[in-house]
Amino acid sequence: MNRRTFLKRSLGSLLTLLGLSGGSYFYAREIEPSLLTITEESITSSQIPNAFNQFKIVQFSDTHLGFHYNLEQFEKLVSKINNLEPDLILFTGDLVDEPNNYHWNNKLIQLLQKLNAPEGKFWIYGNHDHGGYGTDILYETFEIADFTLLQNSASRIQRGDASFILAGLDDAMLGNPNISQSLEERTDSDFTILLAHEPDLADTIKDYPVDIQLSGHSHGGQVRLPFIGDLYTPAYAEKYVQGKYTISDKLTLYVNSGIGTTRLPYRFFCRPELHVFTLHSS
Repeated sequence: MNRRTFLKRSLGSLLTLLGLSGGSYFYAREIEPSLLTITEESITSSQIPNAFNQFKIVQFSDTHLGFHYNLEQFEKLVSKINNLEPDLILFTGDLVDEPNNYHWNNKLIQLLQKLNAPEGKFWIYGNHDHGGYGTDILYETFEIADFTLLQNSASRIQRGDASFILAGLDDAMLGNPNISQSLEERTDSDFTILLAHEPDLADTIKDYPVDIQLSGHSHGGQVRLPFIGDLYTPAYAEKYVQGKYTISDKLTLYVNSGIGTTRLPYRFFCRPELHVFTLHSS
């Protein structure tokens, strides 16, 4: 941690202790975590086939079920996602907070099954998914719920003779990501979307033929203060924390702020977020 980061976090922590008292504390713990933001983004490229013009993708991430986020709340999220009528649904990691302590049950599978997207549902591992011996049970849960795992692999999303590549990486902290392997099916003409739980991988991904990177992991910082921004983000989410980043002439990164919370059950100036991406062929 450099001196600037240390001072920022120290000052931010002090202001948090002072500011998140009384009404602010109640708001950060009880109110803002339930105030969902739906962020709409348009993605335009000459590589997007005409068949995918107005194609709608919904991304959700970092639900962290079990840590102040329950199945009743998740059920409402499922309804909100379905009401958006997505063509494709993407989950970018960290379904439950502690897999080894979570009370796994059929209701979670049933809710994941209810998510509806005619072109498919896909997911990648996050660090909490691999942690707590969760790797196998997460795989089984998503498999039964008709989600396709992208673990250093890709799927060709097809409409007639037209297609684009949807690829995904294994988690960077507790897995073994391999970008080259994930792009093996890609041809030079393919528009390519890559799912990577940790956003800071963009500095490596920019050297590969990827158009769009979708990430989570950061929670947007969870607690953000005016003039200071985020107080803390985990490893691999220290540079790219929230929103849209133009990484290179080729690569654009979108970082989702997640749904649940972890470590501390607060959100302040950092609402939970769904991303809705609409593709446009130029």
